[in-house]
Order: sequence, then C-alpha cells, then structure tokens
Amino acid sequence: MAVTEQRDLTGLKSGAFDAVLSSEDMGIAILDTGLRYVELNSLLARFNGVSGEEHVGRTVSEVLPKLGPLITPILKEVIETGEPVRNLEIAGETPSVVGQDSFWEASYLPIFSSPGRVAGILVMAVNRTLEYELKRTQEEAHELQRRILDSLFTFVGILSPDGLLIDANRAPLQAAGIDLADVVGKRFWDCIWWNYSPKIQMQLRSAVIRAGAGETVRYDVPIRTVGDTRITIDFMITPLLGSDGEVTHLVASANDVSERKSREAELSLSEKRFRRVFDSTADGLVMINDYGEIMLANPSMASMFGYSLSELYSCSIEDLIPAHLRDKHRKERSRYQESPVPRAMAAMRELMACRRDGSEFPVEVALTPLQFPEGTRVLATVVDISIQKQIQASLIKALKEKTSLLNEVHHRVKNNLQVVSSLLSLQARSVPEELVDAFLESQGRVKAMALMHQQLYEHKTYESIGAARYSSELVTLITRSHTMSSSQNIETVLVPPDREVFLTMDQALPFGLLLNELVTNSIKHAFTDQDVGEIRISMSQDGDMNIVVVEDNGKGVEEGIELGKTTSLGFQLIPGLVEQLDGEIALIRDNGTRYEIRFRKQETEE
Repeated sequence: MAVTEQRDLTGLKSGAFDAVLSSEDMGIAILDTGLRYVELNSLLARFNGVSGEEHVGRTVSEVLPKLGPLITPILKEVIETGEPVRNLEIAGETPSVVGQDSFWEASYLPIFSSPGRVAGILVMAVNRTLEYELKRTQEEAHELQRRILDSLFTFVGILSPDGLLIDANRAPLQAAGIDLADVVGKRFWDCIWWNYSPKIQMQLRSAVIRAGAGETVRYDVPIRTVGDTRITIDFMITPLLGSDGEVTHLVASANDVSERKSREAELSLSEKRFRRVFDSTADGLVMINDYGEIMLANPSMASMFGYSLSELYSCSIEDLIPAHLRDKHRKERSRYQESPVPRAMAAMRELMACRRDGSEFPVEVALTPLQFPEGTRVLATVVDISIQKQIQASLIKALKEKTSLLNEVHHRVKNNLQVVSSLLSLQARSVPEELVDAFLESQGRVKAMALMHQQLYEHKTYESIGAARYSSELVTLITRSHTMSSSQNIETVLVPPDREVFLTMDQALPFGLLLNELVTNSIKHAFTDQDVGEIRISMSQDGDMNIVVVEDNGKGVEEGIELGKTTSLGFQLIPGLVEQLDGEIALIRDNGTRYEIRFRKQETEE
C-alpha cells in the first residue's frame, strides 16, 4: 500500500510539473547543475528565439551568448547556496530580438534531490519587454509633453476640479522665481501669483467654481512676479472632461500681455491727446473719404457752419459748398483725390462756403492726405476769413488814402522847391557878379532835393529809391545846368551797378546833396585848363556796405586843400553830408581827383 501511494504521489508530481511546463503565461525551464537545459516549455523557447530541441543539452551561455554572462553567476550562486532568487529584473539581448534589449522578470529556484543536495534549478521567467516598452513610451511622451510645455512662454497649470494645483510648466514658476514644490498641492488662489490681493483671490476662486461647473472663464488680471512686481496676463481657465462628460481637471493658461496693455494705454493716451487737440483747435477740421462723406469733424467746424456735430456727420462736404458751386467742387475734389498731395493754406485760392442757414462766407482751406488701412482720407483745415477780408478791405482803403496823401505831399514839396529854385534863378540876375555862383549852387541843391521828391511820387515807393536811377537823373540835371553856356566838352559816365543800390528816405537827401556837390565841384574846378573831360560815377556793394566812387580826369585838387577846411561852401558841406549818411569819405589825388564814399546799407522794401 505504501509503495502504491508513493507511486501515485510521484505520478501526481509529474502531472503537476507537466502542467507547469505547458503554461502559456510564464516561461519554464529545468537546468542541471552544469547549467544545461534539461527541459523547457515552448513559451520560453519563443522568448529566447531558439527551438526547444536546440536548448536541450546546451548551457545558458551557449543558448544566450549575450545574456549568459549576466545570469550565469546568479545561477551558480543558487546551486552553491540552495537559496532561491525571486523576481529578478533582467535586461539583455536575446536571439529573438537582435540588436535590442529584452526585459525579464525571472525567479531561479533550487531543485533538491535529497535534503541539502541541489540537483538542478527551476527557471520561471515572464517577458516584460512589451510592458517596459509601453512604460518607456509613456515616460518619453510625458517627458516630451513636459519639454514642450516648459518651452512655451504661455503659463500653464493643471488643477483638480476643486482648485488644487497639480502641475505647472516652467514659465509661471520662473516668472515668480519659485519651484514647483513651492506651490503644488496648494489651492490655486493661495499661490504666490494671487495671494497679494484678497480681491484678486476672490475673483480667481469664483472662476475656479465656474470652471468646475463646466464653464470656460477668461479675463485680464495682474499677478505678482519675482521681486514683488506685477505683470498683466490674459488668463483663461477651462474644464477638462472625462469620457463620462464629468470634469476631471481644470486647465489654467495665461499669456503675458503687459506690453500690449502698455501699448494700449499709450495708444489710449495718445488718442485722448489727439482728440483734445483736435476738438480744441480754433480752426475747423474735417476728414472725408473718397465719396466726400464726413468721417471726422471738430466742434469748431460744426460751429463755423451752424451745425451740431451729429448733424455734420450726416452731411457730405458738398453740403458745405454754395449750391451753384457744388458740381464744380465735386469735380475738383475727384481730381485731387486721384493723386492727393499736401496743399498748404497759402497755396490755396480763396473759396466760398455755405452755412446751414444758406449764408455764404469766404474761407481758406489746407489739405492733408492721410493713409489708413481702409484707404486714403483727406484732412481739411478750414479758416473763416470773413474778418480778415474786412480788415484787408479797410487796409487797402487806408493804403490808397495814404498813397494819395503822400503823392500830394511829395508833389507839392517838389513844386515848392521848384518855385524856390526859380526864385533863386531870378534873384541871381539882380545880385552882384561875385554872388551869382553862390545863388546858382544853392539852386542846384534845391533841384537835387526836388528831384528826390519827384522820384518818390512818380515811382510810388515811399520807403526807398534806386540810387542808380536817382543819380542818373541828378547828374544829367547838374551837367545840363553847368555846361549849357560853356564851350567845354565834359562827359559824365554813370557805371551801372551789378546789383541795385537802394537808399532809404533818410539816406536819399544827403546822398543827393553830396553827389551834387562832388559833381558840381568837378565841373567847375577840375577842367579850367582843359576843353574836354570825363566825370565817372560808379556804385557797388561790399557785404553790408554801399560804395560810391566819383572821379574825374581833371587837374586834381591842390595839395593842402582838405574837405571841410576851405572857404568853399561845397567843400564845407561835404563832411556833414557824409556824416548824415553815417559813412566815411576818402579824397585821392591820382591823375585827377577821386572820392570814395562808404556807408552802411539800411533795411529797405526793395
């Protein structure tokens, strides 16, 4: 009976072992003490990439040449110690997958033939390669997601539905100068970004509740950053739904919009300043589109034309033009808008405008084309010149009256001086012979003064006269007066100046008298021993100085005679006349006589 039971037990064990070998979930093998395969199941053979027949009788190192060196020491230790090794994780290359490691979870159990005597090893192995690959792929995907999120400038955070911070990317952490460990697990509104302000915290807490209920919430909000500074973010919190439609997480995201907000504030301030300037400008300002419709206008424009601003915006620009001029204005506007260029106020001709009540008034208009994305707009600056026109008319009338008065004054003065000249001529006939020359010289001076007044009223210039024309007529008058009864042939030459020399009213009289004295003196004294002679007069400018030269080719002024120091009245007058010109005179004795007069130019209306 005992033998039978022992045989049955042995059979039971054999059946159990066969059942284990046929397992489809685990690779099974029996190794002898030489680490040779004695038996193995088909699953392990597939794992190793070698048929079962090729395993039997070969060692582990022979079947698995790249994995053998790793596990052989472990197997030997099991045989020597009789201690099992369980759930050992092994990675290495097998013939089944060349060039790539496979991953195993193996247990090595000693098989005893008798107590204390190890007869072999039972190998039980589970191939975890697929699990490890899946895990590695998931880890790599997670790491990729983390790198992508950390590379974004966008702030991203993951919350639980009740507002606990689970994760956050690098951007918000760096902005606040903190680590993830400083905030993870906290209520989002208690984190450093928000806890500087109870009001901000309440706003965020409300947003979390709304997002937890399935609503997406978005708003601009200032948050605290490193150094207790503030930046403005465009914040959004969105619910993340599971397959059952329930909220599983909340996704918080934000972008730094501080620069945008700053630009918006600057733009708003600029717009306010522009509007303040635009609305407070005294001139009328109006902007029109290609169709002549009024797009923008200031209060001055509306007031000028008798409209309210709202009424003006319903008008076209042609509504502000008198009815009989509208068609013409519309055509001119169309031509201008085909190739618009800035046109200054002074470049515009006078226009007529029409108020709401139909009354017309004169205006000046400057045009400025402005480029906008929607096209070119034209800004017109409009000035009501009604008062200027009235003032201009008054000034023209006053100027005409002044001109008539000045003409009359100069005409009368000239006539009076001619009367004086005639009286001197008559008186010269009845005075002793030695006084005749004095009377005639005085007559010449009076004629010089009369000629100046004649020039002024004939040429309608009351600020200045041209020195060349005045000199030409004066010299002709002097020469005719002194040479009519003489047999001498004395020629006077006036050299035309490169640029006209103008004399003010204050300069004209002393200049004429000075020229009279110098030319008269040359005619009377320079050619007493000659039948012919020449007197040359030239004018030029040197910077702000006028230069007049009077020279003759006569016998010259005797040595010892100086201007202002002789008994001759003419020579005595010359220094005083030069002084009135605020100038200087030089007397040069060289092949005749040469006078050089220099005096400063004065501002004149040329």
